[in-house]
Amino acid sequence: MTNRDKKTDDQAIVPGRKPVLELIDASPEKIDTVFLQQGAHGKEIAAIVERCKAGHIRFRNMPRHELDKIYPGNTQGVVARLASQGFMDLETLLDQTVDAPLPVLVALDQVQDPGNVGTLARTLYALGGAGLIVPKDRTAYLGGAAQKASAGALAKLPVSKVVNLARALDQCLDRGFDVVATTLGPKATNMYEARLSTPTVLVLGNEEKGVRPNVLKRATQELTIPLARPFDSLNVAQAGAIVLAEYARRQRD
Repeated sequence: MTNRDKKTDDQAIVPGRKPVLELIDASPEKIDTVFLQQGAHGKEIAAIVERCKAGHIRFRNMPRHELDKIYPGNTQGVVARLASQGFMDLETLLDQTVDAPLPVLVALDQVQDPGNVGTLARTLYALGGAGLIVPKDRTAYLGGAAQKASAGALAKLPVSKVVNLARALDQCLDRGFDVVATTLGPKATNMYEARLSTPTVLVLGNEEKGVRPNVLKRATQELTIPLARPFDSLNVAQAGAIVLAEYARRQRD
């Protein structure tokens, strides 16, 4: 790490216009998000925005005081936050899934809470699951909070980051995977009465909105968790753990 790179709260940060531009050109896959100060302008800022758009790199504009919280030094109006871990190509992950003790992938549809993501990763890894699929945008950052909640599982579990989750699920279907979504909808089957086969992609939705309609269209089956008492719902980490445990139980039987 050079003297222009810093570590803040377990997140690798690269400040400055030229360093960020060079990083985008050399290693765009290493970037989680580019943060730009509102009102910043110039040729390098314009080039950074243009290349972020072209390369589907997430970027955000924010007031200077918020940018200072990410990096308190001289940023020249731009900071890049690096992904906390490497990501695996989806095709490679699908190839490896059939050899996992539990041939199940978990796809997260805009799950925002890093604690939930980390807890899910911990459960998935412990039960022998094959890995995670996460969308590039509007998903929790897999940094310090997620890593801590995972108790180290995220460092060991393969993760594929995809530009479009719906298209990624189409790719899974083409490879012969079942795509199963947890929902509260009328089409959902009691998970204890459903046919659960592998290899499978288990889709878990946003904490408040659930699985988006365009993603849900790809599901070959919808599952619901029967509750013994009237209750709104379980959080995404709890729901995922229950369904994964049932897959693991049937895998052993």
